[in-house]
Amino acid sequence: MKIAFIVSRFPVLSETFILNQITGLIDLGHEVEIFAKSNPKDKKIHSDVYNYDLIEKVHYFNLPHNKFERIIKALFIIFKNFHKSPLVILNSLNLFKYGKEAFSLNLLYSVVPFLNKKFDIIHCHFGPNGNIGIKLKEIGIPGKYVTSFHGHDANSYPKIKGKNIYNYLFKKGDLFIANTNFTKDQLINIGCDEKKIVILPVGLRVERFKFSTKKIKKNDSIKILTIGRLVEKKGHKYIIEAIAKVIHKNKGIKYIIAGDGPLRYELKELVKNLNLERYVKFLGVVDQDEVLEIYQQSHIFVLPSVTAKNEDREGQALVIQEAQAMGLPVISTLHNGIPEGVINGKSGFLVPEKDINALVEKLEYLIEHPEIWPAMGRCGREFIEKKYNIQDLNNQLVKIYQELYYKDITEP
Repeated sequence: MKIAFIVSRFPVLSETFILNQITGLIDLGHEVEIFAKSNPKDKKIHSDVYNYDLIEKVHYFNLPHNKFERIIKALFIIFKNFHKSPLVILNSLNLFKYGKEAFSLNLLYSVVPFLNKKFDIIHCHFGPNGNIGIKLKEIGIPGKYVTSFHGHDANSYPKIKGKNIYNYLFKKGDLFIANTNFTKDQLINIGCDEKKIVILPVGLRVERFKFSTKKIKKNDSIKILTIGRLVEKKGHKYIIEAIAKVIHKNKGIKYIIAGDGPLRYELKELVKNLNLERYVKFLGVVDQDEVLEIYQQSHIFVLPSVTAKNEDREGQALVIQEAQAMGLPVISTLHNGIPEGVINGKSGFLVPEKDINALVEKLEYLIEHPEIWPAMGRCGREFIEKKYNIQDLNNQLVKIYQELYYKDITEP
């Protein structure tokens, strides 16, 4: 099949779940091209971007920020591409129908990379990109349109933009993929037809996450790990405050935070104010190879996710599955889709959101009972192999594509 992916930015280290889909479909023999609003030009890039020559498969919308430059470039684009599909280009400029989207030239810049290309499936990752995709469909770019929702796009985004933000997408989109049952329920609550939704978690290349039995070596500190952007919904401040209590009984610990974000300064100040600088280490942005090494060296994984003030929430939180694949016992929260990705009491523990005392209790229990780590690790690994293996999930995705693509042919 020929498949197009519409994403916000590419390549992005934090979105390995999209990369795993793309490379997995290529491994299965499908043709894939990527359409992105921009290139973040991150210093660290996942090795698979190079291994699969994905930069050669990316088309950027390249919408200039400067209005004058945007108009001049648009005139050149129209002159150069009008003969390819006059009606499509004219439709993208229809002010009466598309208003601001046409006037700003967003639609023109979005549609041009698709000219003279035909795809069986156009897969949009995140709801706002689904909105772009569905306009392309109406303008005249053929294909079956699939939109994957991951979390914030199904909860906080509609609260910011209005509950009706996806009405047209839900009406005209062919299929919607939710990563958890929780995300599915969110979509139904904002107007998506349940019959159009399928649940498919995002997965990982299990073979890359080498399982090891976690045990503490003599004179070694117990390493507690969190991986995630430094944003409110990840709940970093709650685990930092929990660490401040845990060290009263257990001083032989190190808490490692991998990731960066807008709360970096605030969290560092909290660590300083709690006199935790000798116990807490901020690593900043890490690439995939560094992530694997950090998992390997750690003993316990914690992700104390919460509902942010702006209603932003987790969807699936793939790092929890990565940690379990590596054999780490995990501690997380009873938050949205997270309980679907942990076997509570067996591969990890789940506590209420923002409950520092509960975090302390579970942390102290795991710290003081390292003999249970191996059994929890094996349980987690088996769970991930069964439910989150990307090869199996990509095979399911292809079946979803095929059923959707051939639906009109087989229906009487």
